[in-house]
Formats: sequence, structure tokens, C-alpha cells
Amino acid sequence: MNSAQNPAAVADGNPAASPAPAAASDPSTAFKVLGAISVAHLMNDMIQSILLAIYPMLKDSFSLSFAQIGLITLVYQLAASLLQPFIGFYTDRNPKPYSLPVGMGFTLVGLLMLSVAPSFGWLLVAAVLVGTGSSVFHPESSRVARMASGGRHGLAQSLFQVGGNVGSALGPLLAALFIIPHGQRSVAWFSLAALFGIVVLTGIGRWYSANRVRLKPRARREGAGNGLSRRQVLGALAVLGVLVFSKYFYLASLNSYFTFYLIDKFALSVREAQLYLFLFLAAVAVGTVVGGPVGDRIGRKIVIWVSILGVAPFTLLLPHANLFWTGVLVVIIGMVLASAFSAIVVYAQELVPGKVGMIAGLFFGFAFGMGGVGAAALGKLADATSIGYVYQVCAYLPLMGVVAILLPNVEKARA
Repeated sequence: MNSAQNPAAVADGNPAASPAPAAASDPSTAFKVLGAISVAHLMNDMIQSILLAIYPMLKDSFSLSFAQIGLITLVYQLAASLLQPFIGFYTDRNPKPYSLPVGMGFTLVGLLMLSVAPSFGWLLVAAVLVGTGSSVFHPESSRVARMASGGRHGLAQSLFQVGGNVGSALGPLLAALFIIPHGQRSVAWFSLAALFGIVVLTGIGRWYSANRVRLKPRARREGAGNGLSRRQVLGALAVLGVLVFSKYFYLASLNSYFTFYLIDKFALSVREAQLYLFLFLAAVAVGTVVGGPVGDRIGRKIVIWVSILGVAPFTLLLPHANLFWTGVLVVIIGMVLASAFSAIVVYAQELVPGKVGMIAGLFFGFAFGMGGVGAAALGKLADATSIGYVYQVCAYLPLMGVVAILLPNVEKARA
């Protein structure tokens, strides 16, 4: 069998294998390629979430304030966001299949530096390197997911993103089991995950390089106009920006400070609090899987509308819940809120056809940037008031989802 007709070459037993191009008539969804890029995304985001999960340990070891914790998140998220649109714009014109393992290399170096960082300044350097690896990884890997989609863009984007969500969920769990009991230097063991990611991404780079010419005709078809004016497109992108802001500013409160909230309000141990964070992040992974295919079936605008505005009743209840209902509510919040992002990215790619990498980089980058700014701002707020007050303020952010009513129906316009 021609190896490009079976893209398992990058994910089934030999990740570094180099498949040859398939016949131009093969329109099928390459699930094994999607599986491989999802696994690589898992490795990438697991490493990133370990940084967030060990904040309580770093806070004690380096005597950090909440503002300094927020600053670590800010520099990491800025490094992970500012480069992404430029990398995506450049690779739209000049595809770089082997930039994927290079990006994971930055993450590997940052992880090793994190394990031996002697001061707060070196923690910031390690966070920047991990963020840079993410910035290189996301635009090109999102392009690979679209190339392998066979036209099922929402499904492909969800499968790609769920790997990252599973990785983000595993990070706190692994940190609780292995890093917290053994200290900062045990972070270095997770460099093995980065090395495995490099191997997988090298194989994906070979598939990408071999198949990009074959998939150009499909890319040109997908680049057809959507019937919207430039003003409508810019307006819709602005609305999506507001939605991403509300979503990721709220998520910053959970990703960076949820463990501190649980410790402060319910007197949980660090390990117990991280298990609740794992529960939330696992719910995010489930919601991501659902969002893309549902958007393919019923329309992405509906998914965006429901997932952001629909989570508001639960965020408003969260600051007033006991421990049991806090666990229930964060699961609902994670599932509902996470279903939006796959739909947002694919919707934006349909708004600006032919700019897959640039749009992916723009929205992943903006999301990371808002997460970083949110973490820094909320850290300042927590120092000035209390960690509980942060959740009372953030509870109203999903109400901004009402602006989704202004989005044009791209699916109907393209039809």
C-alpha cells in the first residue's frame, strides 16, 4: 500500500517514517495523522501545564507574591502569543514542515531550565522558552490538522485541540504525583515527553512535506470567497476577539489561581487542590471534543453563542458554592466553555479563506496573550483584595458572550 494513502506512517509504530504522496483523488480524513498531531499537542501542553501546576511549590520555594506568579504567566503567555500570527503569516507563504520539532526543542530547553532555575529571574527565562516553543508549534500544527481533515474542519480542529486539553489536564495530576513530593529538580524527568514529541513531530514534518503539493488543489477550493465584505469580515473578527477575551480572561482565573482558591476557601492540601484542577481540565478536554463536530453539524455560530453566554449562570454560582458543588460547577464550566474555541478558529478561517496559518496563529496567540494579561491582572487584584474576590469579579465575564449575535452566518454565505 502506498504509505501516503495510509498516513499511519507518522503515528502507527514508526513516528519518524516518511510517507510518499498519495493519489490526488484521495479526499479522506487522515485520522492517523490527526492522532499523531494530537499526541504531539498533548506533549506540548502537558509540559506547559506543569509550569502552571507547580505554582504553589514555586511560591513557597522562592517566596513569591501573587503578582510575581501572575508575571510568570504573563511572560510565558506573551512569548506564546506575540510570535504566533507572524509565524503563521510567514508559513502561509513559505511552509516549514520541520519547524514543528524545532518548536518542541525550545520547550525542551525551557523545561530543563525550569528544573534547575536558582532564582525568580531564571524562572522567567524558562517560562519564555516554553512559551516560544508553543508559539512555533501551534500555527503549523493547526495547518497540518486542516490538511488532514478531508473537509471535516471542525472535527479535525477538535481532535487536534483535544490532545492539548488532555495534556493540560494531565500536567497538574502528574505534578501532584511526581513533582510536588520530589521537588523542583524532578521537573527534568518530563524532558522525556519533549523528546518523544520531537520524534513524533519529525515524522509529521515528513508527511507534511510529502503531501503539501498534493493538497494544494483542496486548499485553493477552500480559499474561495465567503461573500462577505471587508467591513463585515473585520467586524466579525472584532466580535470574535471580544469572545476570546471573555473566555480566556475567565480561564486565567481557573488555570492560574483555582488551586489557591480551593486552599484558601476550603483548606485543601496542595495535592487535593491539584486533583480538582485536573477535574476541571479533563472537563475542558471533553468539551473540546464535542465542540468541533457539533459545529460541523449545526453551525459554528450557534456553538459559539451557546458555549460562552450559556456558561454565565454557572460562573455566577461558583463563588457561592460549597466544595462539592464547586467540583460540579467547574466540570460544567469547563465542558461548556471549551466547546467554543474549535468553532471560533474554524469560523475565523472561513472568514479569511486561504490564511489558515495566520488565522490560527492570530487566535491561538490572542488567546494565550489574554490568558497572560488576565493572570497578571488577576494576581494584582488578588494581592489587593482576596482570591475569593477575584472569582466574584470574573463571574460576570461570560455575559460578554451576548455579542455573538452580531456574527454573520458564514456557512450560509459560503453556500
